[in-house]
Amino acid sequence: MSDDLETFIMAQPPTPDRPLNGITVLVVEDSRFASEAIRLLCLRSGARIRRADNLAAAHRHLRVYRPSVVIIDMGLPDGSGADLIGELSGDAIRVPVILGMSGDAGTRNVAISAGADGFLEKPVESLATFQRAILDVIPSQDRPVETRALTSGVVSPDVLALQDDLSHMAQILRDGDDGATQDYVAQFLGGLALAAHDQPLAAAAKRLAASRSAGRATSADMAHVSHLLEDRLRERPQL
Repeated sequence: MSDDLETFIMAQPPTPDRPLNGITVLVVEDSRFASEAIRLLCLRSGARIRRADNLAAAHRHLRVYRPSVVIIDMGLPDGSGADLIGELSGDAIRVPVILGMSGDAGTRNVAISAGADGFLEKPVESLATFQRAILDVIPSQDRPVETRALTSGVVSPDVLALQDDLSHMAQILRDGDDGATQDYVAQFLGGLALAAHDQPLAAAAKRLAASRSAGRATSADMAHVSHLLEDRLRERPQL
């Protein structure tokens, strides 16, 4: 997209169909599938989106751009999303809207305590839920006119993004399965499975997380997760 076209699009006022016109969203999310859902929601809502897949990339973006909204996954490969929420909420020039996001509803309080204005629970696929999460908390000076969220509509991310995430997790497991890796895999796959409505994978990720939390042996849980990943990768759609 050319700079002139991007400037023109961002200058358009909010409309009933695109209540987030003029808003820039930075999503800090390591899952391509979850990021694609947010991209589609932004596109349908009129918002511009930038993506960072970890904390380091987010800091690079924030040194250059000041987004209207930052949506931060709570479990990132290089640290906790709560740390970034705390940093941004304490800035002298604060980002207007900071939202935590996770497939684990239990992290809502962590996000709010760190300074988030709200929380998105995965799967994030409803236009109304997404738009309300932003419009309900954005300061009036950052919202040019009174707008309201759409009442219906959902998005469906590209299945190839899901396959990329599954391949990434399979590679991580091939590279090693120490405790920190197991924790990350359980967290990542838990959110991914919810977004993909994959109940068996969600249950397997939950069991792995529970075993890790209880200090139990995880070899059987890890074998089951690996088996499910292999099954889903064999089902990769043909182009």
